[in-house]
Amino acid sequence: MTAKDVMTKDVVWIEPFSTVREAAGKMEKLNVGALPVCDGQKLVGMVTDRDIVLHSTAEGKNPDSTTVSQVMSAKVEYCLEDEGIEAITRKMEDKKIRRLPVISHNKQLVGIISLADLAVKGGQKAACEVLEKVSQPEK
Repeated sequence: MTAKDVMTKDVVWIEPFSTVREAAGKMEKLNVGALPVCDGQKLVGMVTDRDIVLHSTAEGKNPDSTTVSQVMSAKVEYCLEDEGIEAITRKMEDKKIRRLPVISHNKQLVGIISLADLAVKGGQKAACEVLEKVSQPEK
């Protein structure tokens, strides 16, 4: 089983020059806590609700003039669409991430894998193991 088999394919993303308010609005509408940030279809970052709170709201920045690129995480963990589930779950566990963008070999965003995707399509055991590791506090 590979990323292609379990990923959510119709991923909504946001552009780096979009405003934080636009990102928050998309998150609210989609009921998600993270959005891939793409320049065209090329993955350039991830923005989470936590990024918005810590790097915008807490610092008193204007959500209408602060761009996603100013608050996003530019260093993004991802997997390739033909990568195996075992490697993906290990990466999610090791890096303590709950959502993993999936890219093609030409660096285009093609999907995203969440813990819910793993539970529904990848087997409940895999999702439980990742959740347990991701939820452990840092030492």
